Amino acid sequence: MELIDTHTHLDFADFDHDRPQVLAHSRQLGIQRMVVLGVYQKNWQRLWDLVQEDDALFAAFGLHPVYLDEHRPADLLELGDWLTRLRGHRQLCAVGEIGLDYFLEHLDRERQQSLFEAQLKLALDFQLPALLHVRRSHAAVIATLKRIRLPRGGIIHAFAGSLEEAREYIKLGFKLGLGGAATWPQALRMHKVLAQLPLDAVVLETDSPDMAPAMHPNQRNSPQHLPDICVALAQRMAISPSLLAETSTRNACELFNW
Repeated sequence: MELIDTHTHLDFADFDHDRPQVLAHSRQLGIQRMVVLGVYQKNWQRLWDLVQEDDALFAAFGLHPVYLDEHRPADLLELGDWLTRLRGHRQLCAVGEIGLDYFLEHLDRERQQSLFEAQLKLALDFQLPALLHVRRSHAAVIATLKRIRLPRGGIIHAFAGSLEEAREYIKLGFKLGLGGAATWPQALRMHKVLAQLPLDAVVLETDSPDMAPAMHPNQRNSPQHLPDICVALAQRMAISPSLLAETSTRNACELFNW
């Protein structure tokens, strides 16, 4: 089974004590490539240093809405500088993690929206996909994506919306990232949606070290869990794990031009 983890945070300190072992074991399990996403300016260099040590790691840079209070106005300019400097590099694959988070009520929505739009415009300018964090904000994100159209689309990370929202994202050229959250028995609404999603719109992810799947509860999540996630989701979708692995890998390769 060959897989691609389209959403990881392998640069986080959670992996500092065993990162080489995690990467080696993930390879043995068939994870061909992994995307590592930046969330604030101060982790971009660490992230880039990490991916430069491994040809199968790919970087995305962004300003995550959850860290809104840490972002400075100059960070947007620096993001543009990073994208300019790395333009065309095979290991630069996207702008992300960016988006809107309406779950955390203390985060100013107007500031989030302004930051989100500015980063979408960078994705447009540099002809890159966008990797989106969307939490209780589907309507606002969809409306924004209709105004700022990205020719290369992107991924809706940890998709947990309705079938109607899924269809809107797909029409806008986006893939739906599926991971550990949908493996839990209580995710009943998502189980119904899973069974109706078109296979050509699905990619797999872990969000390591967060969002551990049901078969690895109360653990640090890891790319090593992706095969188990694939098996569990395939069961919910009433297809074979090999078909889900093959299709999701092909979808990711098409999105990132691999």
